[in-house]
Amino acid sequence: MPVNAERTVCLCGRGLTKVFGLGRQTVTAVDHVDFDFYDGELVSIVGESGSGKTTLAKMLLGLLSKTEGEIHFHGQPLDLSTAKKRRKYWKGIQAIFQDPFSSYNIFNKIDTVLLDCIRMRGGKNLKMEEKIALMTEALAFVNLKYEEMTNKYPFELSGGQMQRLMIARIFLLKPKILLADEPTSMIDACSRATILDMLLKLRDETNMTIIFITHDIGLAYHISDTVYIMEKGKFVEHGTADEVILNPQAEYTRRLINDVPKLNETWDLSTVG
Repeated sequence: MPVNAERTVCLCGRGLTKVFGLGRQTVTAVDHVDFDFYDGELVSIVGESGSGKTTLAKMLLGLLSKTEGEIHFHGQPLDLSTAKKRRKYWKGIQAIFQDPFSSYNIFNKIDTVLLDCIRMRGGKNLKMEEKIALMTEALAFVNLKYEEMTNKYPFELSGGQMQRLMIARIFLLKPKILLADEPTSMIDACSRATILDMLLKLRDETNMTIIFITHDIGLAYHISDTVYIMEKGKFVEHGTADEVILNPQAEYTRRLINDVPKLNETWDLSTVG
């Protein structure tokens, strides 16, 4: 994001908390976290498995209710009390998940997946040739051909193709915020770089905010404007990528950085329990 860009908060949280269970059998998955995400910003939330980052993502998507705290979307308290309000919110925030194989209805063809996106953006009454033109453009953006995708089911595609199809959906929907939960963890390194390039290009074209949920602190450093480090449900550190990765203040952050394998160094296994 350009240094001089006007910074407008699109999503913020104060004291956001999620507790599972009752009585003594409770687990605090997200523990009073505060954050401000800005228009056009690329944010990474980094933590190990069990740190609470995926629970936080589900809360931001409205898939889990909060126990305490507040979420504000474009300055207004988030209200998902009715189906109409949820649909309106989901026009502004979308997600790409880790497992593309479980992200589609197996009974819906690719055409149906994309036509649903066009309908959500108000294109229900467009002529069919106009809808095909939009689908063709979206698939071309992710290097897929409409004539090769039409009338196919998602399960007929490779994992990489399914991930690209998910980005084609985002291209059509053009949400204000994209939440990407480990979106490249199941694909090879070459495809991973391609997917990331597509997401960054989409961010540049639409000023979309992208929130990466990841355990890969190296990836977070290379792509992020802002990095949040999450441990046991809390943000232990946040700042610009350079501030957090090059000058870490929290011991947990230093351990995450030290755990990144380096080809020219002997691996330090002393922290492995």
